[in-house]
Formats: sequence, structure tokens, C-alpha cells
Amino acid sequence: MEAAVKTPQLGEDTQPRVWTSRRGYDLLRHPQFNKGLAFTLEERQQLNIHGLLPPCFLSQDVQVLRVLRNFERQASDLDRYILLMGLQDRNEKLFYKVLTSDIETFMPIVYTPTVGLACQQYGIAFRRPRGLFITPHDRGHVATLLKSWPAPVIKAIVVTDGERILGLGDLGCYGMGIPVGKLALYTACGGMKPQECLPVMLDVGTDNEVLLKDPLYIGLRHKRIRGQTYDDLLDEFMQAVTNRYGRNCLIQFEDFANTNAFRLLDKYRNKYCTFNDDIQGTASVAVAGLLAALRITGSKLSDHKILFQGAGEAALGIANLAVMAMEKEGTSKEEAIKKIWMVDSKGLIVKGRASLTSEKERFAQQHDEMKNLEDIVRNLKPTALIGVAAIGGAFTKKILKDMASFNERPIIFALSNPTDKAECSAEDCYNLTEGRAIFASGSPFNPVTLPDGRKFFPGQGNNVYVFPGVALGVISCGLRHISEDIFLTTAEVIAQQVSEEHLDEGRLYPPLALIQDVSLKIAVKIAEEAYSNNTATFYPEPEDKEAFIRSQVYSTDYESFLTDSYSWPKEAMKIQNRIF
Repeated sequence: MEAAVKTPQLGEDTQPRVWTSRRGYDLLRHPQFNKGLAFTLEERQQLNIHGLLPPCFLSQDVQVLRVLRNFERQASDLDRYILLMGLQDRNEKLFYKVLTSDIETFMPIVYTPTVGLACQQYGIAFRRPRGLFITPHDRGHVATLLKSWPAPVIKAIVVTDGERILGLGDLGCYGMGIPVGKLALYTACGGMKPQECLPVMLDVGTDNEVLLKDPLYIGLRHKRIRGQTYDDLLDEFMQAVTNRYGRNCLIQFEDFANTNAFRLLDKYRNKYCTFNDDIQGTASVAVAGLLAALRITGSKLSDHKILFQGAGEAALGIANLAVMAMEKEGTSKEEAIKKIWMVDSKGLIVKGRASLTSEKERFAQQHDEMKNLEDIVRNLKPTALIGVAAIGGAFTKKILKDMASFNERPIIFALSNPTDKAECSAEDCYNLTEGRAIFASGSPFNPVTLPDGRKFFPGQGNNVYVFPGVALGVISCGLRHISEDIFLTTAEVIAQQVSEEHLDEGRLYPPLALIQDVSLKIAVKIAEEAYSNNTATFYPEPEDKEAFIRSQVYSTDYESFLTDSYSWPKEAMKIQNRIF
């Protein structure tokens, strides 16, 4: 507990006030407490920082303006990323104030697509370590490493082993940029308190030869450790987290390779409070887009034939959740599965094809083997085409034209990240389908204006619509296990937030400017269902769940530090003294 908050009593100043044992130079170097030139004269004197700052006083709004001007001066998005990460290291409140001031501008910098470039260049971008780095050499001592982290209360962890970063492959320890970026969005989009979030890198080596030869590489310089040693490290980590932070601590798995992602999800999902964002988060946001698209087509999901370009974590996660959605419509599971077709690196997944995993086998259909995607599209005539294989340009001009030739309103999702891995651009999709396509992408695309003057705003099917709200909801009611139903519920809530006006503009998702409201609605719905089905563990049950959750949301406004005129409760002082 770094700071204790005192709620003012009736008649007192209503600005939240905090107490901290930190003083002087140490306080100015702590991002949770540092306010820069916004410290008042009284605070500077009380906290022994008078003289350590220039004799000037700037409000937080003026500080935001200064950051924006510096942001605009940067020559590249990578430079902008480094600027914002530096701000996060210095002044946490200001960092999140900037992010939330214009989430549509800043999210592509702190997350996709720029975070992919930042991970590739992490040796250059790296300034100050954030989070925990755990290696196989720490076996037997993971619990001790967790105790090294200064915050005693952690409610959410994002963990990766860096083997499948976005669509970029094995980036090893450079993949730490993903947990850091995800948790920044936990706060900016979901209101999670940053001091209660912990990014973790499980560095088990890398098979990327370029990185192993890179003198700036910050990770272990050997091939990936696999097998029992790997599993033992994961087991120890999961148990240590639970022992340290409790069974309610949320653990989000991020960017693990296919070989481990499904296996670890199945292994841990009923034992810990955990989910895999690449499987379940992607599934939820994609199904949300499909549900919104149904309002345009005027059909049911079970009326559609869905073809996936890709059969990895994302594709299989979307397919499984789509089957659940069809079952909810009244279609049998067997019939729903028949609506799903998949293409992997070896071609169409059909019955009898050799070397199919059990996950792929579920969606193998009775059909001749086919290799070429253009031929497969022409043969199957799908109504929905979803790309999640990170093969840039996979949806060729011919494919896009064919989709428009046998569908009045073809559904085309190019969901791979970053932008250069997208299966097609929004411009090509709208132009080649004469504006009839219902389009969504994983990374942002600019609005598209057709020759006839119609303007479309491509929907960005980013997982940011899912994981902040899910985390906020799960943590607010103390869920200990995260079921698939939660992700279908989340998809439904997201789709409900898309207005008719948004649909007319080509949007399948609410504007990112509304993301905090969307996250809150998701959290409230999750909490309502958790208390309804008795899976919540935090009691008494809040009568007004929305108000209860809002009360826990992180504020980006500066707090005032307690002065001598405030008497700190003796019990709180005892707690503080035990911690420091």
C-alpha cells in the first residue's frame, strides 16, 4: 500500500487527499505520486520537495497541453510511443489523463499497431523496466520474486512468454511491451487502478535467431525451453500468484503460441481466475461484430456460412463462440458446426486430412481437399469471410469481388494485426464491393470515401472492447473462474452499444471515444449475472451495481496530499507503519 486515501468529511475540501510516507527526491521519482509542477506550495513544503522543483505552478490541464505539443513534434509513431512510455514512468496520473483525453488518437500508439513496432525495437525503446521478468533459473523462488514487487495488492496480471507477439512471431523478452500496453488500456479503458496491475514476462528463451544475435536484446540468449521444465515454471507461477494475491487475482494469458495457448487454457481455467485474450477476447469482439452485422443483413447467425482464413487461436476461439451464439438462437450444436469452414497453411480443413489437431478436427467438414483461397471462396460461396492468419493481402481483389458477386452484403473481417498483416485494406474492401461490404479490421484504418460520395468509417474489431470491461466486472464481484458465457455476454453488450447511425456509417463497434462507457456496461452485466447465478464471492451484494463499480474506477485527476490540518486515523497509521 503506497498511499492511503482519506475521504473528506462534510464541510471539508472535496478534493480527494492521500497520505504517503515518501518525502523529498524519492517522492518526485515515484510515478504514482509525482505531480510535477502541479504540486502546491504547501505540498512542496510539507513533502520536503520545495527547491527541488522550479518555482512555477502548472495545472494538470496545462501539463496535458505541454505533452500534446511534444507529442505532435515527434517524427514517428515509435518516437511518440517512447515519449508516452517515458511519461508513464514519471507521472502516472498525467499519463492516463493524456490517454483518456483522446483515446482514439493515443490507443494506436500505446497499443496496436505501434506496440508491434515497439516490441520489434524494444532494445532501443527500453528505458526503465516495468513489471516482473521470471525465468526458468528462478524455479523454486518465484514466490520470492513476487514479494519483490512493491505493491501488496494486485488484482490483475497480464502474462506472456513472447512466442507469438501479434502477427510478428517469436519476439522473446521483447514481447514485454504487450503486457505493459494491455494493462495501460485496463486503466484507460476500464478504470482499473494501475498500482493494482502487474505485467509479467516469462522469459524461457527465444527461437528467433535475429534476436539471439542482437547485442541490444534484453532476454535470455538461448533457445526456448519446452516440455516439463516449461510446465513446471508455469505451475509454480500460477500457484505463487494465488498464494500471494488470492484466488480472485485475474491472470490474463497473452500471445502464447498455439502449441501452448489452448493447452494452458484448458489446464488452468477451472483452477484459477484466468482467460486467454487471443482465444477468448478475440472471439468475443469478433462475434460482437457479427451480431452487429446481423442487424444490417436482417438475418440470424445460423443463416450464414463462415469461412476462416486461419485456424489458430483466434479462428478457433471465434468459431467456438459463434457456435455458442447459434445454439442460443435455437440451432443444434451439430448444425452450427456445419456452418464453420476453416483454411490453414495446408488448405481447407476437411475430414480425413492428415495431422489435424483435436481443435481443428472439430471443424473439419466433408469436402474435397483444396489449397488455394481464391478457389475455396469461389467453391464454398461463404457469406462471411474472417481473416486471422496474419497473412497480409490474403483477401485478393478477386476474392473481394467474388464475395460481392454472390452476396448482397458480404461480411468481411480482416482482423490480423498489425496493419501490414491485415488481409485487405478498408479502401480495397469498400471499393471492390461497391460499398456493399460489411467490414471490420483488427488495426485502425482511415475513413473511406467512395467515388459516389458515400463515406464509411471502418469498424475496428480490437480486443480493447473486451478485456478491460471483463476485467473490471470479474474483479468487482470476485469471480474465481471465467466461463465462456462471460465472453458471449460481452459480445452481446458490445453489439447493443452500436446505434443505427453507427451502422449506417459502416461501424460495427461503438466509437472508441465511448470505450469507457462500454467497459462499464460490460462490467455491470457480468456482475449482475455473477450474483444471479451465485458465482460472485464479494458480499454483501451491492444493491446498485453500476454505482458500486463506478466508485472503484481509477481517477486521472491529481489528488491533494494530506497536510497537518488533517488528522490521519490511528488504524490507518498502524497499517501504513507495518507496510513501510
